Amino acid sequence: MKNYAVYILRCVDNSFYTGVTSNLEKRVLEHQSVKHPKSYTFKRRPITLVYFEPFQDVSQAIHYEKQIKGWSRAKKQALIEGNWDKVVELAKRRS
Repeated sequence: MKNYAVYILRCVDNSFYTGVTSNLEKRVLEHQSVKHPKSYTFKRRPITLVYFEPFQDVSQAIHYEKQIKGWSRAKKQALIEGNWDKVVELAKRRS
C-alpha cells in the first residue's frame, strides 16, 4: 500500500507552500534543488519542512491539501504549532 503526505513548507520569505506527495523526503529535496526554476519555491529557497500529515488514501490527502490551501495564514500557523484550539477558533471566525 502506498503512503502519501500533505506537507507545509516555510519559505525564506516567510510564506507557506502546501503540497501533497507520495515521497516526502524526495519532494522536499526537489523543492530545495535548482531543477524547477518556474516553481513557487525556487526563488524562495531555502525552505523548511514545518508540518506534514500522513495518509494512506490519495483522495483524502488531496482533499486535505486543498482544504489547507484555503486557510488563512493564521490558521496554517496554528496547525503547524499543533494548536487545535486556535484552529477551531479561527475556523469559527470565518463562518
